Amino acid sequence: MKVVQMIREIGIIPVVRGATVDTVLPLSLALRQGGIPIMEITMETAGALAALEKAARELKDMLIGAGTVLDAETAQRAISAGARFIVSPSLSIDVIQAAKQNRVVSIAGGLTPTEIVNAFQHGADMVKVFPAHVFGPNYIRSIKEPLPHIPLIATGGINLKTAGEYIKAGVDAIGVGNSLVKVEGALENDQWKIIAERAAQWMSIVHKVRGENVE
Repeated sequence: MKVVQMIREIGIIPVVRGATVDTVLPLSLALRQGGIPIMEITMETAGALAALEKAARELKDMLIGAGTVLDAETAQRAISAGARFIVSPSLSIDVIQAAKQNRVVSIAGGLTPTEIVNAFQHGADMVKVFPAHVFGPNYIRSIKEPLPHIPLIATGGINLKTAGEYIKAGVDAIGVGNSLVKVEGALENDQWKIIAERAAQWMSIVHKVRGENVE
């Protein structure tokens, strides 16, 4: 299955900050247990690249990507480590090009209509609307009306109460950080069961809004 298709079908991208080689496997398994076989490991923390490489190598049934990618060099390193999609919080043409040259899915950041269109025209497969909560679901709905052909992912400040509204507004997926995954202290406090339960909660919202029946 192609990466973009998988993202659309799953509907949620857990945004993981602070992942390490010690936490990445149990975290990935907890998400998978909760029904979310995808994870975005952000690149701004020490050890993130090694964590990504370990997850990509050992978890073949998980879709692993890199987030907070700000330049082409970081994109290249993440791709070499096994990232199958590259996410940026802002619009960087260099990052888009690095992803496309390596045949990896590019999810570029954009907030305004100009940024969103520019990202798509330069080859981004999907555009991450960030920070989404600043303008809310109605803004997404307004963007989708003239730009229905551009796949959007809403990220930033989304919680269990608002998630369904973003999906109804027309996004292909939502990105979720601490509301779903909080790595700090998880290893010591054995929080994996809680993360699995949260993942199941989030997926139930996606299924409900989409009218999907899951046995």
